[in-house]
Amino acid sequence: MIKLHHLTASLSHNYTPSIFRHRLLFPKSKTLKFNIKTTPFSAMSSNNTSSVDSVTDGLKKHNLNDGFKVGLEDVNWDHSFVRELPGDSRADVIPRQVFHACYSKVSPSVQVENPQLVAWSESVAEILDLDPKEFERPDFPLFFSGATPLVGGLSYAQCYGGHQFGTWAGQLGDGRAITLGELLNSKSQRWELQLKGAGKTPYSRFADGLAVLRSSIREFLCSEAIHSLGIPTTRALSLVTTGKYVVRDMFYDGNAKEEPGAVVCRVAQSFLRFGSFQIHASRGPEDLKIVRTLADYTIRHHFPHIDNMSKSDSLSFSTGQEDDSVVDLTSNKYAAWAVEVAERTASMIASWQGVGFTHGVMNTDNMSVLGLTIDYGPFGFLDAFDPSFTPNTTDLPGRRYCFANQPDVGLWNIAQFVSTLSTAELINEKEADYALERYGTKFMDDYQAVMTKKLGLPKYNKQLISKLLNHMAVDKVDYTNFFRLLSNIKADSTTPDEELLVPLKPALLDIGQERKEAWTSWVKIYIEELSASGVPDEERKASMNSVNPKYILRNYLCQSAIDMAEQGDFEEVRRLLKVMERPYDEQPGMEKYARLPPAWAYRPGVRMLSCSS
Repeated sequence: MIKLHHLTASLSHNYTPSIFRHRLLFPKSKTLKFNIKTTPFSAMSSNNTSSVDSVTDGLKKHNLNDGFKVGLEDVNWDHSFVRELPGDSRADVIPRQVFHACYSKVSPSVQVENPQLVAWSESVAEILDLDPKEFERPDFPLFFSGATPLVGGLSYAQCYGGHQFGTWAGQLGDGRAITLGELLNSKSQRWELQLKGAGKTPYSRFADGLAVLRSSIREFLCSEAIHSLGIPTTRALSLVTTGKYVVRDMFYDGNAKEEPGAVVCRVAQSFLRFGSFQIHASRGPEDLKIVRTLADYTIRHHFPHIDNMSKSDSLSFSTGQEDDSVVDLTSNKYAAWAVEVAERTASMIASWQGVGFTHGVMNTDNMSVLGLTIDYGPFGFLDAFDPSFTPNTTDLPGRRYCFANQPDVGLWNIAQFVSTLSTAELINEKEADYALERYGTKFMDDYQAVMTKKLGLPKYNKQLISKLLNHMAVDKVDYTNFFRLLSNIKADSTTPDEELLVPLKPALLDIGQERKEAWTSWVKIYIEELSASGVPDEERKASMNSVNPKYILRNYLCQSAIDMAEQGDFEEVRRLLKVMERPYDEQPGMEKYARLPPAWAYRPGVRMLSCSS
């Protein structure tokens, strides 16, 4: 195991707002000294591609592929995962431990009865080169419910393990997700198509491998909403009802009931997780070679710039220890890869914090090695600002995965990942420590940049931002609406005191005179900062509105769409998808989707959910 002597961030069961005080995660004595390049590792690539941009280019930009479109029968399949990695020797789906294998071949077994296409993403179809007319095919729901195999597909379920709520859980794996195969689009980008809720696999344990419409709508919509917010994420191509019912006990209280079944087609360049490597390292010396094989595969297909590094790209650093030893990342591709995984993870979580997104279940099996937001279960966006908010009822006693803890949990998860690579003797202790250092530095750099842009400031102001977040926590101010309104503040120091809070009035509800004075004092200091920048009000407003969304996927909006869909009306799901595709635009006529949650939104099963599907 790696000695985390510099890990100062702890996962407290009580809210300790470390991130909101903007403290560094590491002691200052560990300052890094770059001997050749002063840029972060993520800025270095033989292809001049940053670590985050290299994965989000395909996710975030939907340029037309010169009109090249294909039908389902013409997909360019290339099943590298199955071809290049060890597989399960058995072909049955009996729940069991699967040894010495990265996957098990398995076909969807979900039963369907007149399946229906609920919603689809045209932008995901575009990155797959899929002709939009394919969604009109009467057999489309059969293909994407799993009832009919895709021509040329090769389906399997992945084997992985993970830490759940800080405790090693052993083998987990794709218990209800089945990959249909990998395709290459016209840009030679590799995309994996996966059905969630398609039936049992060897990793289903005691479950049925199915999914319900309720959770499927949430996953479909949030995958696309997070993407539109500019955050790396897995995507969703389609959502199909099965026409059958699934029994679920939503609150684990013995009151199980039948719910409509559904299947989401998830899309990502890879669904590899931290736990994909952990499971093999946990099984002793015989399986350690699989960790190396899987790492080689991952770097070759998803981090090719690391494979192509040469000494001319050399990035060396001082460890900051007494012997002042220097390590060159280009001398060990696994170390370079570990650093990039750490930085991508840090950047993703900084983006979460910026928009108030709480994942809810940051187990290591839910952490993508590509730095993608993955596995949407009981997620939630902040409404009233509460750093201790968790959308997961299972997490209520300890709030391990609450909003404020996400950065520290990300670091803890990276520590488990680099420990796995160390166990397999792919990296040494100093290289592992450096990956953890880079996580902390990258997170703080990105988070400070995000918050600076949200306030329209010329530079980061720790005291001003810390004071603001404290005020927001005291008065339970709506996170999204407040920052959107903040852009209406004018950089005019002559504004009378009684008018300073007028632009923020819709967000500052029911506050007394003492709190009004506190907010007035803060706004005065804020205006001084804005005035000093010299940026015109309208220019700053446009800039702030480009990073402060007006529309987020609040849980009550999801629930409204779910309630209608369960009655057979899918229009609200489709309408909500369209609204969330343009979260930073005003969208006249859609203002109701930016409203504060109604009273009913706080009932059980709406704002907070269990891990149940």
